[in-house]
Amino acid sequence: MNVFVAVLQMLVAAAFVSIPVVRHRYGGTAMAGAEAELERQGVRRTALTENGMRFDAGGHETAAPVSVAVVMVALAGFNLADSSWAGPLTWIFQSLVLLGNCVILYSQLTAEKSVRSAFARKGDPMLARIDVAALLKAAENGFPAWVWTLQNVRHVVVFGASALALATVTVI
Repeated sequence: MNVFVAVLQMLVAAAFVSIPVVRHRYGGTAMAGAEAELERQGVRRTALTENGMRFDAGGHETAAPVSVAVVMVALAGFNLADSSWAGPLTWIFQSLVLLGNCVILYSQLTAEKSVRSAFARKGDPMLARIDVAALLKAAENGFPAWVWTLQNVRHVVVFGASALALATVTVI
């Protein structure tokens, strides 16, 4: 059973690594599209970078998913080694991954509202008039269509593998 849990944890690790890989490859194109949309709306192209909004794999967009992947690989190692720590650590970290993925999914579903709110908090009238839906659509168009399928598969893998791992550790 520990091998099964380790395989599930490796799948979760791969799912999390897919995020920065895709952002690294296509994030520049997405950013260029978003900046072009800003220009079309009469807003300075630098408004996104000035406000810390990016679509590439920089900063926490790489550090967070890679950190999760490293933890999952370490957990898989504990499970493969049949360590007495494997069960408790799986419960702790797999539960955190489940909760974290809920936060990721929520942020994706509420991106437009969040960006609009963030711009409003800045108090900059130029940011407040941005058509955020058009901006996000322009950025989205910078990613190939299959990326959205990958995103959904990633969520299924993370939720499914985490739930299975927790259920399996409970049985062991």
